Amino acid sequence: MSDNKKTLNITDAEWEVMRVAWATKETTSKEVTDILNEKTEWKSTTVKTLLSRLVDKGMLGTTRNGNKFTYFPLVEERKSIEALSKEMLTKVCSKKVGSVLESIIEDSLLSFDDIDRLEILLKEKRNSAVKEVPCNCIKGQCQCHLIR
Repeated sequence: MSDNKKTLNITDAEWEVMRVAWATKETTSKEVTDILNEKTEWKSTTVKTLLSRLVDKGMLGTTRNGNKFTYFPLVEERKSIEALSKEMLTKVCSKKVGSVLESIIEDSLLSFDDIDRLEILLKEKRNSAVKEVPCNCIKGQCQCHLIR
């Protein structure tokens, strides 16, 4: 992951493997296969390929223990989630970010603690709020340029 760009260049399948690595702190291909077997029907060769790609992308580190490899995360889960959310929001018109966040909140099961933290964040965000968010699209990417 590039520190400058803050984007995650990993597939959904690789993300599933990273979730196991973050949860276990270190893991083997067999453990990843066993854990993901409830969710996927991936063969061990598929998991090994995904692990290898994640090592190549700098997301996982590896050590050799005899004939086994142990994998461990090189990037923090929280930072990856932050990068993923920023990446997702760059794909929509900045005027629609509020609607995207609203949709995510509506569709998510939240704890009382989650809601308390969101309420605090929203109160803080109000201090830097603007009357209208400016469009960040180029002409032809959204309808903002048509409505003047």
